[in-house]
Amino acid sequence: MSEPRKILVTSALPYANGSIHLGHMLEYIQTDMWVRFQKHRGNQCIYVCADDAHGSAIMLRAEKEGITPEQLIANVQAEHSADFADFLVDFDNFHSTHAEENRELSSQIYLKLRDAGHIATRSITQYFDPEKKMFLADRFIKGTCPKCGTEDQYGDNCEKCGATYAPTDLKDPKSAISGATPVLKDSQHFFFKLPDFQQMLQTWTRSGTLQDAVANKIAEWLDAGLQQWDISRDAPYFGFEIPDEPGKYFYVWLDAPIGYMASFKNLCNRTPELDFDAFWGKDSTAELYHFIGKDIVNFHALFWPAMLEGAGYRKPTGINVHGYLTVNGQKMSKSRGTFIKARTYLDHLSPEYLRYYYAAKLGRGVDDLDLNLEDFVQKVNSDLVGKVVNIASRCAGFINKGNAGVMVDTNAAPELTDAFLAAAPSIADAYEARDFARAMREIMGLADRANAWIADKAPWSLNKQEGKQDEVQAICATGVNLFRQLVIFLKPVLPLLAADAEAFLNVAPLTWNDHATLLSNHQLNEFKPLMTRIDPVKVQAMTDASKEDLTASQTDTGEAAPAGNGELAKDPLSPEIEFDTFAAVDLRVALIVKAEHVEGADKLLRLTLDIGDETRNVFSGIKSAYPDPSKLDGRLTMMIANLKPRKMKFGISEGMVMAAGPGGAEIYLLSPDSGAKPGQRIK
Repeated sequence: MSEPRKILVTSALPYANGSIHLGHMLEYIQTDMWVRFQKHRGNQCIYVCADDAHGSAIMLRAEKEGITPEQLIANVQAEHSADFADFLVDFDNFHSTHAEENRELSSQIYLKLRDAGHIATRSITQYFDPEKKMFLADRFIKGTCPKCGTEDQYGDNCEKCGATYAPTDLKDPKSAISGATPVLKDSQHFFFKLPDFQQMLQTWTRSGTLQDAVANKIAEWLDAGLQQWDISRDAPYFGFEIPDEPGKYFYVWLDAPIGYMASFKNLCNRTPELDFDAFWGKDSTAELYHFIGKDIVNFHALFWPAMLEGAGYRKPTGINVHGYLTVNGQKMSKSRGTFIKARTYLDHLSPEYLRYYYAAKLGRGVDDLDLNLEDFVQKVNSDLVGKVVNIASRCAGFINKGNAGVMVDTNAAPELTDAFLAAAPSIADAYEARDFARAMREIMGLADRANAWIADKAPWSLNKQEGKQDEVQAICATGVNLFRQLVIFLKPVLPLLAADAEAFLNVAPLTWNDHATLLSNHQLNEFKPLMTRIDPVKVQAMTDASKEDLTASQTDTGEAAPAGNGELAKDPLSPEIEFDTFAAVDLRVALIVKAEHVEGADKLLRLTLDIGDETRNVFSGIKSAYPDPSKLDGRLTMMIANLKPRKMKFGISEGMVMAAGPGGAEIYLLSPDSGAKPGQRIK
């Protein structure tokens, strides 16, 4: 028998500036199921996380609420911890990046990078708020778009015309914090020399550490050439001061991933048998996995491994990237009540319903997952109540009444029990590969076979016949054993159901290896209902409560609107528009006939688009994401076809293509599903 594996697992750190919602829970539930599976198999698997507690957004929110940043992050951490616990996410340690362990490690790593020549300094010019006495990030600057003249636009892009620009290009700029007119001011900043690690990253990102789709995306950035990364911010800033540099602070993304190490270090300090270096040292033989959302890949697959390499630590074994959550096929919406906070869900429904549904839909890729609420009700009721629990409820009563609750020593279906045993390696492989959907399909396939066998034997009919009671006991004992096997397979997903089933079965906590044995001449406890069906009325009540819960809260308090991954976004949502306004948009499928650089333009590509009955010329600010525009030739995208043509310095732009992302090198063209044709209207 092989030695147990030593595994350390993390999820992305939730930002300590807002509540957890169901989009975030996708990541933590996924990670928790994988960790529970590893522990179920007998491996040493440690799961750590922390609140990401630094940055301007936290400082400003605390100021608005009249409390200290420390009070704010303590309040949010208490809320986050309760939400995770009630969703059965079982961290071995949940810490905070605003902790002494993180201060020490961040300083140590920075000094190692500095002393090895991987830190550069240079002066940069930024907008400065003369009233707040602070430099302003792009999202804290508003003004008039320099392209179309629309007022009240953010400092890096226009929400009306889609133009991207530098904050200094804005007309009539104002601080979004104080309303003051910002002034330009120089400041010395510190940069991590990421290009020093170009060769290492080209090799490491193709070593099997990343999913293929993620490695391909990273390759685009590597092929374009890496840039130095600004890791400093000026006071006032809530974070850690850079060693030997008064008034200069680590940018939140510098110390956030180090928070993984700090949380584990905190656990080691309280657990003498754990050795920090055995998991993080350069020669560590342990496994290290990060679970993250696809929008923070660059931080984890470029900056983070380069920092670790430069500071003399080991790099991750794997970075497991997932997509976003949609609800009913659309982005989560406050107005529709589908922007659902974790606590609002828990107020109405069992956490295990959602855990199972996520498991049933989660593959190993980076595709988005849709929580279809109607399908959610049907699937949970059908699979968990109608198939799994149904087996135990069908059989338990006959054993209780007919044999005083004792399972007889008879296997009435040896071929079926052998099939359950034979399925275990494949189910384990699916769990290991994070292909939870395949694992659930195989488990439910076994449940279908067990139910079909019990229905065929019909113990309820046999029990009415003279002399058939022994056969009834054999059938029902076998049925309970099959139920026990299913519980073992489902335990990483449904720990509460497993605990209740263990109480009914009168057994110690089940482990994966228990699937190789059967219970015989075994005393059961009284059967109690293990799970009830989802009442659609409760789902409706949850969405109604979400409308009430979120309509007035987050935007009005200045709280950041959460994104669909493990991190809470720092930027607010755009203002809502009326449906009639949106319906007037003519969104078409477009074929990119040719994509090319625009001479003299830093950010623009010229796209020649075929929309079926005509060809359009469109300029798009996506150059940084597509350094080789020819790779876009022949690709389908989506464009707004009825946007008024706009005269630009380089020509007339006859529409707008659809793209998403935070900006810079992280803005990507959206594409329709396969089978779409140029000119088709998207409704």
